[in-house]
Amino acid sequence: MARRRHREEEHPNHERWLVSYADFITLLFAFFVVMYALSSINEGKYKVLSNSLTNAFRNVTGQAGGQPLALTPGAPVLPPKPVVKVDRQAEVKKVEREKMKNVARDIMEALQPLVAAGKVRLLETSRGVTIEINDSVLFAAGQARLQAPSVSALGAIAQVLAATDFPITIEGHTDNVPIATPQFPSNWELSALRATTVLRLFNDSGVGAERLTAIGYGETRPLETNTTPEGRGRNRRVSILIDSNRPEEPTEVPQAAAGAPTPSR
Repeated sequence: MARRRHREEEHPNHERWLVSYADFITLLFAFFVVMYALSSINEGKYKVLSNSLTNAFRNVTGQAGGQPLALTPGAPVLPPKPVVKVDRQAEVKKVEREKMKNVARDIMEALQPLVAAGKVRLLETSRGVTIEINDSVLFAAGQARLQAPSVSALGAIAQVLAATDFPITIEGHTDNVPIATPQFPSNWELSALRATTVLRLFNDSGVGAERLTAIGYGETRPLETNTTPEGRGRNRRVSILIDSNRPEEPTEVPQAAAGAPTPSR
């Protein structure tokens, strides 16, 4: 009797694709988990990664604020162009220096005879230009009234300064010889009134009062020793500082920074 064949015919498995699909879904889920983690930790890194993936799949590269550029296979990648930043503050300072040089040149030309005689000096400093005028050109000994020849010289300076907008500080200086008169109890009053006299002439000649400052230093800032007549003559002077530094807007100091006691909790 022939043996019965119990082997049943195998049927084809039509659900095998589910295995591959499940693997794909698992990888996709893991990918989005990583993307979410990156976006939670650092939004900037997430955007960089997202843009990189987008450009890679699209085969394009983007430029910020411009149109996407198509990549040609095998073409060399050009480096980005450097961004040239314009230092506005440096440009402003350069213009100010040029204006200051022009002012110094015009004053030098106007006072050339006094400069040649050694009665006037022009000094360039980090703050601007300083004009030093010997007091013998401007005032009689122990007086604060301008002598007639000096008025025209100061008027020439004022004419140049009136066309500018630089702040101007006028400083009065004396030697250490004491003075004690009813009008000038000390060298402080003498130097301050001399500086104010020059200030008034500048203002009357068209220089704005808001740009002018007068200071009297007395004998506290000598240029040379006061032990010789020549040194004392150098120390008796009026200095006119043309300041290239613009005054800044004041900023209030916070109370904590000023040492105010902090409230207890």
